[in-house]
Amino acid sequence: MKIIKSGVCLLLLIALNACSSTRSLQEYYVDNSENPNFLSVDLPVSLLNMEKANLTQEQQSALESLRKLNVLAFKKTDANSVDFQTEKSNVKAILKSDKFTELMKMNTSYGKATINYLGDDDAIDEVIIYGDNDEKGFLLVRVLGDDMNPAKMIQFLQALEKSNYKGEGLEKVAELLKG
Repeated sequence: MKIIKSGVCLLLLIALNACSSTRSLQEYYVDNSENPNFLSVDLPVSLLNMEKANLTQEQQSALESLRKLNVLAFKKTDANSVDFQTEKSNVKAILKSDKFTELMKMNTSYGKATINYLGDDDAIDEVIIYGDNDEKGFLLVRVLGDDMNPAKMIQFLQALEKSNYKGEGLEKVAELLKG
């Protein structure tokens, strides 16, 4: 009888653990895409105008591993400052999950930022860039791809410098975070 009770307890524990209350980053994006405090933008990699750039084989390989960028921005105002603190805490809690590996932290003139990733060291599936500023709000960018390699990401940034990309598609985000 003790074995059956122990087995049932173990199954309940596994079930509770599987139904963790921690939201995924994807769920967070979906839940807030219609929230008026947020601006949500999905950008295909094709928007970067990379086909005209003279790319090396490594840069082309890095580009092919990318699929799209998801941008979620929260503009802080006097009216939503409590919501800002709540949402900022929610994002930071999600990013502290064991699923994410922190790549780096930065302090910039715009505010604090972190870069995290999901996946293996040599096969990254998602790069997450999060930055916040207590006066302006926060920005959360998901770079989605298939088996992205960190070394190839540097190749991608070099390729981006060669492209004619001028920030098309990000105008709404820039407006939101300006003043």
